[in-house]
Amino acid sequence: MCRDLATEVEKLLLQPGSYVRKKAVLTAVHMIRKVPELSNIFLPPCAQLLHERHHGILLGTITLITELCERSPAALKHFRKVVPQLVQILRTLVTTGYSTEHSISGVSDPFLQVQILRLLRILGRNHEESSETMNDLLAQVATNTDTSRNAGNAVLFETVLTIMDTRSAAGLRVLAVNILGRFLLNNDKNIRYVALTSLLRMVQSDHSAVQRHRPTVVECLREPDASLSRRALELSLALVNSSNVRAMTQELQSFLESCPPDLRADCASGILLAAERFAPTKRWHIDTILRVLTTAGTHVRDDAVANLTQLIGGAQELHAYSVRRLYSALAEDISQQPLVQVAAWCIGEYGDLLLEGSCEETEPLQVKEEEVLALLEKVLQSHMSLPATRGYALTALMKLSTRLRGDNNRIRQVVSIYGSCVDVELQQRAVEYNTLFRKYDHMRAAILEKMPLVERGGTQDEEAKESKEAQLSEAALVSTEPPASKLLDLLDLLDSSSGAAQPPPPLEPSPGGTLGHLLDLPCASPAPASVPNLRVFEREGLQLNLSFVRPPETPALLLITVTAVNTSGADVTHFVCQAAVPKSFQLQLQAPSGDTVPAQGGLPVTQLLRIFNPNKAPLRLKLRLTYHHLGQSVQEIFEVNNLPAETWQ
Repeated sequence: MCRDLATEVEKLLLQPGSYVRKKAVLTAVHMIRKVPELSNIFLPPCAQLLHERHHGILLGTITLITELCERSPAALKHFRKVVPQLVQILRTLVTTGYSTEHSISGVSDPFLQVQILRLLRILGRNHEESSETMNDLLAQVATNTDTSRNAGNAVLFETVLTIMDTRSAAGLRVLAVNILGRFLLNNDKNIRYVALTSLLRMVQSDHSAVQRHRPTVVECLREPDASLSRRALELSLALVNSSNVRAMTQELQSFLESCPPDLRADCASGILLAAERFAPTKRWHIDTILRVLTTAGTHVRDDAVANLTQLIGGAQELHAYSVRRLYSALAEDISQQPLVQVAAWCIGEYGDLLLEGSCEETEPLQVKEEEVLALLEKVLQSHMSLPATRGYALTALMKLSTRLRGDNNRIRQVVSIYGSCVDVELQQRAVEYNTLFRKYDHMRAAILEKMPLVERGGTQDEEAKESKEAQLSEAALVSTEPPASKLLDLLDLLDSSSGAAQPPPPLEPSPGGTLGHLLDLPCASPAPASVPNLRVFEREGLQLNLSFVRPPETPALLLITVTAVNTSGADVTHFVCQAAVPKSFQLQLQAPSGDTVPAQGGLPVTQLLRIFNPNKAPLRLKLRLTYHHLGQSVQEIFEVNNLPAETWQ
């Protein structure tokens, strides 16, 4: 029906009656939403309708143009020419007013202002000239709009969104952040919520400007409303950096002590991740993790125990300090299972340091061997202890048998009890320890030595290493395939006429015996040539990087690893990356490692592209990204034309 009536509606758009024109515009809007391919029909009348003075017709026309631009790249290009006209309409609204009957709380026609701002946001996105044209107007709207009423706040919020999404000047972006900062002081919870959400979107591009409002954001953590406090927590974690990590961590730890149970896991994980990334000293890092484990140990991530034991193991100068802090914490509370596990591990490793004199960095602590053993026995007997926790305590007792100077009969007795435990893991461990006492007592001290020092690398170094290993493994897989097979896989020519690829013939025996066989072995292939990595996309904390490998055995083959990293405070979900190349190339996309890019620089999502370039032509790549982030569905299409020459020459 829409296709049949589209031409009739087009004629009605230019009818003399204003009521008919208004209804025709609304009908065209619904037609475009149902059948987007009809957009070309309604392009010509829209430019003429922009000259209307009738409120309903002009508002409907702006809505129609917005729908056209969202659904048609050709329409978007066409209507960028009318940006100066839209700017003039909005300037008239702001300065002289449009019609007093449509003013609300002293704001001239806020509905029309909001709709024009939304259209300008679409037209100015990724377009320098249009953004420059509207810069002065956006500054005028931002400074002259009354904020005492919700109508003015609505116009200001749309202005901020337009500034954020267009290529606006730096001063204008600072002004937008300041407006959001004023919104944080508003009594209306809805306004505070949208301010926090918008600041979270801006924190990656305008970090220093958002930092000025850090005290206000921290105050929002104490809001009784769960939605507000959750959004404030996400923004607070995104604001943590190396210069404010001490102050922000202290505020977050105070919030952790009183926050609702459903926020404790997110808060604890965020503090641990921030401490891992920005810790000024190892001692501060250890103290921070211990405080989190003491406050909300049952809510931390599963890897918190392993990370802390690795951190303590790699800081030899803090072994005595750590074991004393953990012993004191364990003596006070054995309900926090991650804390108990770390304390048991540390006491087992460094129990001798616990008994030696005093540590300058802690309060005087006199501990006897019997007290240490009694505390570990208490952990083993507690109904709150998990099987894994009992395993830590049992191993700690066993290690103390080589670190304490007293008689080991008490330890042997406790270990033997668990030889008949119903938990298979504990039973097996106890039986092995009993065997070590009975048959291999002479080897016990060597077997139960202290763990060697562990060098702890940064998270980014580990990710880079994993990415490099993945690339090399892909290259190795490619090099083991026969050339014919590789070509068939890339071109997908798996028809019956092509036949199966033949394996390489076996090596002929050499008359020179063993030495001859050694000489007949094929030489190792040279390492792939190093090609610099390339960052091709960055928006609101989501980054897309390309790394390249060209196997020497197949110069025409290029392996591209697409790595998506998310440094924002919210996860990127439903992430899909699609690619296209010119017809002279053959492209094969492999499945990605996942569809969720974790926040705060978590494990990246990777995807391998195999591109066959037989003519060694310059490579052009077109990428399309679709994902959900910060409550919005995003689609980005862009071309990558600046690939290094090493990828194709």
